[in-house]
Amino acid sequence: MDDTRDVALDTIDYLPETLIDAVVYGSEDERIGRVSHVQGKGIGTHVVIDVGGFLGFGVRRVMVDNPSLTFYRNSDGDVHATTAWTKDQFMALPEHLD
Repeated sequence: MDDTRDVALDTIDYLPETLIDAVVYGSEDERIGRVSHVQGKGIGTHVVIDVGGFLGFGVRRVMVDNPSLTFYRNSDGDVHATTAWTKDQFMALPEHLD
């Protein structure tokens, strides 16, 4: 993922309306999943990510805190996130139950 021209969001912008549906990319530029839920706002934000699955089947929900992710906005206004973690590391996290 080449995000060199994208603008990193400040933690003050870590709001549900900004982050929900953001695609998360891993350390190898692989697509990890999509943000499905946000708890809190700003620096204390926790993000629930739908990881894995195919056509909605086999999706695992995991929760991570905001230091694990960096969110960016591209020139079209779309928000995405990057992380140093791999998809396997996300899949090893405990499942988050709403």
